[in-house]
Amino acid sequence: MKVLVACEYSGKVRDAFLRYGHDVMSCDLLPTDAPGPHYQGDVFDIINDGWDLMIAHPPCTYLSVSGMHWTTRGLRDPQLTENALAFVQRLMDAPIKRIAIENPISIISTRIRKPDQIIQPWWFGHDASKKTCLWLKNLPLLEKTHVLPGDAKTRRSNQTANGQNKLPPSKDRWKIRSETYAGIAEAFANQWGGRV
Repeated sequence: MKVLVACEYSGKVRDAFLRYGHDVMSCDLLPTDAPGPHYQGDVFDIINDGWDLMIAHPPCTYLSVSGMHWTTRGLRDPQLTENALAFVQRLMDAPIKRIAIENPISIISTRIRKPDQIIQPWWFGHDASKKTCLWLKNLPLLEKTHVLPGDAKTRRSNQTANGQNKLPPSKDRWKIRSETYAGIAEAFANQWGGRV
């Protein structure tokens, strides 16, 4: 398949599909962190290039429920959220047969539509908790591949005692927290692409 991984600089999802033999390119405004096929620029420059599948990770800064307090308290311009929602809707409306939009718990659910699935890293072999929503078009739900012991109430290695992410503040915190877990990237590639 010809696969576009939109809004990805890490190369994790791109590289998972490459290992399965697909023609894949990542795209982001940022340069890629890992060598490989990457378009640095606006995803809408290449959205009509005949993709069979797009997996998109739109920036969650102005969408995530955890960050909306900045907007609701009047500490940032609400138009930033409206712009982010319009971007997500354009991705969803792209002329591509199969689409997955990935984002944390966010206002996409209330302003556009509910997600088709909410997954967790610990379903795919990572000792971490991070509810991740998937909005799907012509794709099956992801099947769990390596479920770790415990349940939704189990405290994972990335959590404090009260369930918050324990990654300390830093200039790269946003980047580290936004990376796709390798087990999830592998599930995308295996279950939505398979071997060529």
